[in-house]
Amino acid sequence: MSKHAYHASIEGAQHGGKSLPQFLDYAKAAGAAGAQPSNYMLGNGNGGFLKAKEIRDIFGSRGMRIDGISSHCPFWVHTSAWTGTKSGHPFIPAELHSASPDKIEKWHETYILKLMDLAAELGIKSMPMFWGVAFGWELATGYPWGFWAGPGYDLLKEGQERFVKKTARIRKQANQLGIKLCHEIHPGTGAMCADDFLMLVRICDNDPCLAVNADPSHCWEGESWESRFLKVGPYIYAAHVKNFVIRPGFPLRAMEPNWPRRAMQFTDLGSGDLNMQRYVELLLAVGYKDRYCRLHKCESAPLVVEAESAHKELDFCSADGIRYVANNLCWPQAAGSFEDGMGA
Repeated sequence: MSKHAYHASIEGAQHGGKSLPQFLDYAKAAGAAGAQPSNYMLGNGNGGFLKAKEIRDIFGSRGMRIDGISSHCPFWVHTSAWTGTKSGHPFIPAELHSASPDKIEKWHETYILKLMDLAAELGIKSMPMFWGVAFGWELATGYPWGFWAGPGYDLLKEGQERFVKKTARIRKQANQLGIKLCHEIHPGTGAMCADDFLMLVRICDNDPCLAVNADPSHCWEGESWESRFLKVGPYIYAAHVKNFVIRPGFPLRAMEPNWPRRAMQFTDLGSGDLNMQRYVELLLAVGYKDRYCRLHKCESAPLVVEAESAHKELDFCSADGIRYVANNLCWPQAAGSFEDGMGA
C-alpha cells in the first residue's frame, strides 16, 4: 500500500497556557503524530530559549515529530511596530510596552534571528509566520481608497521600500540557514491575498526564503482557497487545517470584538463551509507534500490543526480537529491514475 501523504499535527499558539510537555501530552492523547509549538512554548523562562537537545528529548520521549515553530506573533510585531500600534502588546514583554517603535522592532529582529538559529539546530526548514503591516494601516484595510497616492506621497511604493529594507537582515539569515519563511496570507498582514504575496516576492527579487503557509480559513472575502493556493502553489511549504462559516446578512468588516456576534466565525473542521477533503487534495496537486518532504527528508507532510470555535471549548475543539484530520485527511496517496487498471 502507498504510504500516507500526510500526518496529523497541531499548532500551539492557541494553547499558550500549556508548557511544551503538557502541550505534547495533550496532542498525543488526541492522536497527533506531530506538533507545531509556538515560539513561546520554547522559552526557558529567562528570556531565552530551551536548548535544542532539550526540545528534541521532550518530543522524542513522546514519539512525536516537531512540525515547525509557529512564529506568527514576533514576525507580525516586527513588521508592524513602526506604525506605533499597541495591538502587539499581548505578544511582547511588558517592559517593551512603553518603548519606542524602533526599539520594539530591533528587539524583535534580534529575537527572530535567535529563533531561526534554534530552528536550524532542530532541523526545521519551514517556519509558519506572517509579515506585519509594512504597508501601513490604510492599505491594510484593503479598501480601494483613492487616497493611497497624491501630492508628494505614494503609500504603496513607500510600503514596498519599507518591506524590503525592514526584512533584509531576517531574509538574509533565513537563506543562510536554508529556512523558508512561510507567510500565512491573512487580513491585516503584509500580504492579504495571493497577488499581494506575489508582489512581495517580486520586490524582493524572487528571494527563495519567501514561502507560504496555506490556511483556507482566511479566504472569506472573495478570493476562494482554490484560486489563492493555485496562484501561490509553488511557494507552499507549510499548511494549516482550519474551517469557518459565513453568516449571511452580517457585515464581514465591523468593529465587533465579540466572536459569537461576528459574520465570519472559525469552527470545528467537520461543520464549516469549506470542504477539507478538496483542500488537502489541492495541496497535494500543487506539490506541498513533495516539497515539504524533500526539504525535511521525510515521508509525510503535516496537516497542522488550528480548529477554533466561538462556542466550543478550545481543547475539546482542537482534539476533535486532530481526530478529524487523522481519520479523514491522512490517506494513502495515489500512485497513478485510477484508470490504469481498466481493461487489464
